[in-house]
Amino acid sequence: MPADPRAVLTRPAPPPDETLAYGDHPDQIVDLRRPAGDGPARPLVAVLHGGFWRAEYDRTHTGPLATALAALGWPVAQLEYRRTGQPGGGWPGTLTDVLAGVAALPALAARALPGRVGAGPPLLLGHSAGGHLALYAAAHAPATVRGVLALAPVADLAEAYRLDLDGGAVAALLGGGPAEHPDRYAAADPRELVPLRTRTVIVHGAQDQQVPVTISRGYAAAAQAAGGDVRLVELPKCEHFGLIDPESAAWPHVRDALQSLHKDQ
Repeated sequence: MPADPRAVLTRPAPPPDETLAYGDHPDQIVDLRRPAGDGPARPLVAVLHGGFWRAEYDRTHTGPLATALAALGWPVAQLEYRRTGQPGGGWPGTLTDVLAGVAALPALAARALPGRVGAGPPLLLGHSAGGHLALYAAAHAPATVRGVLALAPVADLAEAYRLDLDGGAVAALLGGGPAEHPDRYAAADPRELVPLRTRTVIVHGAQDQQVPVTISRGYAAAAQAAGGDVRLVELPKCEHFGLIDPESAAWPHVRDALQSLHKDQ
């Protein structure tokens, strides 16, 4: 494992094969990466990046992960969206962007990567805040999502608000706390949206200091109790960033979890 777990955030990656728009705003775009080899077409993997929904974090830091997935034969889309601190970001723009982008992906990818993308909706791979967005999309538009791999997701917004994760990140997204905006939390908080109709695997490191593993434990228990098809994989020696680093000890677990979502369908 790299000495600095955050090294992946600034590690260079090859440029995408194509960048396409799904809307009119400059951040309503998606980077597409062609799968290596000439194997059978696989489902598109849509990567939703983290960064606590904030403008200073964009899809660039998921370049190493996306490149590694493409090298394994997956067609990959890195979805960008408006974020807090930007005009139109936060409530509801961040959330509506993700719904629109995920819905547009099959047609965009089929045109850009002919013959390389399996028919049907994409698998969503979301990290941290992107994990929240993946769970949100699957809850609100299940027909557009094949499966969800949530890596250290912010899966309980009310608890994340109480814990003040990343210094008010949830309040910045939703405009305040649950007492001020109960309707927004009811619509946006994955913990309130169980069970999903979409098969879901959560991978979370027990040493995560950014998003405590207790959030995923609570979400998974609630989802399972409600009848959802959710599996939680805890990695005892993993922190927050190893989950998106192909050079980390956690990477084989992430790779296998994604493959399980494909194989078991």
